[in-house]
Order: sequence, then C-alpha cells, then structure tokens
Amino acid sequence: MTELQAPTSRAFLPYPVSTLSPPIIPNDLTSFKTRGISEVERELQQKLKEIRELYIQTIDHFNWNKLVYEADIQFEPIVGQTYYLYEINRRNLLSMISPEEWSHKYLATVRLNVDRQWLLVAVADNVDPKAIFGTKEEDF
Repeated sequence: MTELQAPTSRAFLPYPVSTLSPPIIPNDLTSFKTRGISEVERELQQKLKEIRELYIQTIDHFNWNKLVYEADIQFEPIVGQTYYLYEINRRNLLSMISPEEWSHKYLATVRLNVDRQWLLVAVADNVDPKAIFGTKEEDF
C-alpha cells in the first residue's frame, strides 16, 4: 500500500465481502418500471399529438398561402388589409370587394401580414378546404 492510499475497512464497503454477510436480495422494480413506462408513454403520446396538430396547421397555412399567391391579383395588396378570395371561371381571384357586395363564388377572407404571409381570417360556409387542396386527414 502506498502512503497516499488510506486503508479501507471492510465494514464500510457498500457491499458484502464475506460469506457470513447477509445475502443481497434485489428489489422488485416491476411497479417502478410499469409506472415509468406508463408516464413516459402518456407524455410522449401527448407531445406527438401536439406535433401532429401543429404539422396539420402548418400544411393548411402553406396551402392557403400558395392558393392566394397563385390567384389572379390585379393590385398590390397592402400589409394589414383584409381581402377576399373568389373562384371565377375556374380561376381564383383576390379582390377588395366583400362577398356581400359581389355575387361570385366566395372562398375565403385573408389578411396580409408583415412577413408577407396570408393569414386566413374566415372560410366560406360552403367551402371544404380538403376538397380544394386534395388532402385527407389520413394523409397526415
């Protein structure tokens, strides 16, 4: 033994060192593991659900922005203003005219944000976004 090593007593070791020592009986960790698995599974399922919802919202936001930007626009939209999307002769048109003032097929009301993204304000009652974009819930 070197002079830097302190002598250790067998009495202070965390494990038995003699055959006369009491036996080590492992704890039953079944309930601990079951509770842990259940809690982790529940929490991760919730996170996955939230991620899925955010993913669907992001896809919808993307689709509406694409639809508006691909529409016929005869003016330069102003940030913060509200506009109306119509379908006329199988083409989409962005307009300043509200649905109450125009009899064409109204699709949605949108507002241009500072980041140049279109915020969906309202969708016409007779419009099914899944039909417009060709998506199904099971696609996600």
